[in-house]
Amino acid sequence: MIKRIATAIVLIPLVLLLVLKAPLYVLALVAGAIALLTAIEFLRLVAHYGIEPPRWPTYVYVAGFFLFVIVATGNRTSLMETTAVMYGIVVAAALAPFVFASIAMRREEMASGYPAAAASTFAFAYIAVPMALLVQIRQQPAGAILVIYTLIVVWAGDILAYFVGRSLGRHFMSPQISPKKTWEGAVASIVASVVVGTVWFQYSPQISAWFFRSGLIERRDGVFSAMQLPSTFSIVLLSVIVNIAAQLGDLVESLIKRGAGVKDSGAILPGHGGMLDRIDAMLFAVPVVWAWSAWRIMQ
Repeated sequence: MIKRIATAIVLIPLVLLLVLKAPLYVLALVAGAIALLTAIEFLRLVAHYGIEPPRWPTYVYVAGFFLFVIVATGNRTSLMETTAVMYGIVVAAALAPFVFASIAMRREEMASGYPAAAASTFAFAYIAVPMALLVQIRQQPAGAILVIYTLIVVWAGDILAYFVGRSLGRHFMSPQISPKKTWEGAVASIVASVVVGTVWFQYSPQISAWFFRSGLIERRDGVFSAMQLPSTFSIVLLSVIVNIAAQLGDLVESLIKRGAGVKDSGAILPGHGGMLDRIDAMLFAVPVVWAWSAWRIMQ
């Protein structure tokens, strides 16, 4: 527990500073590095299922994809650059099955080809796409507010679920997949996300103004008018959906680890396990926030 708290104390300010102050291409670079490390962990887990995916082609594909994202985010004031990132995500995701299936065709053992290609394709869709969408959220108007909203809603839900589940949890949610998760913790998690998410958006004009005065964001990165605020109902609904997605992301990673017979995906983060252990909830939550923010832009 002490290692877990100490790691969080160090990482959280760094993550927030990265989201607020770093140029977008730097955020894309870090997101790409995290995606690559997570993909390495994931493919190691896959090996426990008796599947040997094309590891280096997968790593090259992920790295090449994020190289494109880094270049495309060099000038985020241009609508063309924003559109380029989205086209890049769609094209890379669509091509991934064909690329990895073509590579698998070279194997002597035909029975291993499809599982190997499927594992690499899933790794890209499961890890690289959500991390790229996180960068694209930051690229949008009020992107700093939206990214931090995503982070704190997931973090708040995770923290309260842990403490309520430990102290009050009696009804287990999915004992075969995650023996410690309870329905009491899940409900507390939703409540925490709704409260934190609603408060964050309600005070986002004041928060944005403080960030702007402190030189942490540009004006387009924040919310400076009550006219820009979504309705309370939509914030509550979004927070509920984001929380449920985050909890599902946590359960899916537990399912993968349980099937592989391992406790943690890695040991890169003291007290937290691997990179996948740390971002599993975000991988499901980010696409929800991206879809909502993209829908609002089109209105």
